[in-house]
Amino acid sequence: MSNKIDIRNKKASRDYEFIEKYTAGIVLTGTEIKSLRMGKASIADTFCSFKNRELWVRNMHIAEYANRGYANHDPVWDRKLLLNASELKKLERKTRERGYTIVATRLFIADTGYAKLNIALVRGKKEYDKREDIKRRDTQRQYERLRKL
Repeated sequence: MSNKIDIRNKKASRDYEFIEKYTAGIVLTGTEIKSLRMGKASIADTFCSFKNRELWVRNMHIAEYANRGYANHDPVWDRKLLLNASELKKLERKTRERGYTIVATRLFIADTGYAKLNIALVRGKKEYDKREDIKRRDTQRQYERLRKL
């Protein structure tokens, strides 16, 4: 299957410093996966939290499926993430520390046909860190321009 669904959270790399990255499966209903295959999803303000020792993704918006029958899903309800028990314990321990959180960075459909979510354990960047990244990007861009000449 060559699905071209690749939804990214562009604000995450700008606002956060990535500590660790994971790929998790998502528990979805039928209308959610159909809507996702049409590319009708957004993970702009998405974050993850623990509830009853399970990891849940919050604020992920998957639009309602247009060709639905009598039942449809709520666009922004919490969805369960699937990770190994050891990874869940490690993430839960880290998020208890001050300053760490888990955000979604990429939503895609794997070659197997299942929806996957890339998540990252992150720490918020300070304003001066963001400015340093901008400076670094600008100098790299100028270097690449000069190199092409």
